[in-house]
Amino acid sequence: MPELQQKFLPVRMSTLRGDDRINFDVYLPLRGKQVLYIRKGDNFEGERLVRLKAKKLKKLYIVEEDEPNYREYVQTLLTSAYDPSSPKSLDLRADIIQGANQGATEDVLESPENEMFYNIAKEGAEKFVKFLQEEPNAMAPITRIANLDGNIAHHGVTVATLALGVAAKLGLQDPKFLQMLALGAFLHDFGHTIQKLDINKPLADFGPTEMTLYKSHPRLGAEHVQGLKHFDSVVVQIIMQHEEKTNGSGYPKGLKESEIRDEAVIVGIANGLDRLVAFEGKSIQEAAKIFYVDAMGKYPLDHLNALREVIKSQNTA
Repeated sequence: MPELQQKFLPVRMSTLRGDDRINFDVYLPLRGKQVLYIRKGDNFEGERLVRLKAKKLKKLYIVEEDEPNYREYVQTLLTSAYDPSSPKSLDLRADIIQGANQGATEDVLESPENEMFYNIAKEGAEKFVKFLQEEPNAMAPITRIANLDGNIAHHGVTVATLALGVAAKLGLQDPKFLQMLALGAFLHDFGHTIQKLDINKPLADFGPTEMTLYKSHPRLGAEHVQGLKHFDSVVVQIIMQHEEKTNGSGYPKGLKESEIRDEAVIVGIANGLDRLVAFEGKSIQEAAKIFYVDAMGKYPLDHLNALREVIKSQNTA
């Protein structure tokens, strides 16, 4: 079929993994055309994917008739990754699950009005909780996946991972609480997708106007989705409150501890740490040292100690 008659569909980079053969052709956009990049039956070599991600390329393309094959590929990967008896290494299983949740999060961030996308992310959050409960050592490889392009959805999955680790250390076990915690973490920075603001730099480098705009992102994100009936109210509140501090020094409302949802406090702590890694280029060890000093007195001590234990356990995993 001539290329001009073909309809191409985007597929997310985060859903593609290097060691499995694909059952569809993959195309790369180049100078306004779709160029065949990998043929059906080949696979993505790890370095090939890394190079594409380093170029901040979020999507590749397939022809429309290959969409069922792509869906089958993704489902097969996920089924294997969630299977505790899978021959795949824990690191690879964690990588696949991270990518699937990042892709689902990207879909919601781009199209929050799409109820199907939201429900896929919600189901993914539930499975993610169970996976980390069954495989707590998977937290380390997930948080070690480099966020090369400062991707907000990647950041969301990392924050969810850290938040679930903190919740586990605090003894929080209610399934619904943990699902909403994970989903809210995935989507907490939705407001940044609306703003035209470069967030990939230290907060100390923001000018006054930039900082005012930055501080508006929780309210902006929450107000954008609060009228969507499929959005859980807890998730909307996490989006609104994740930058609040329990001593009242946060934003956008300067809430005190009794006014902030527990989920938002935990997401806020995890977000504060990973912001230093994802957007300021710190190692997780360096970020932890900086964050603990800055966060003291702004969050409950038991929560900070729980995060410290999570990071310590990851360093030894």
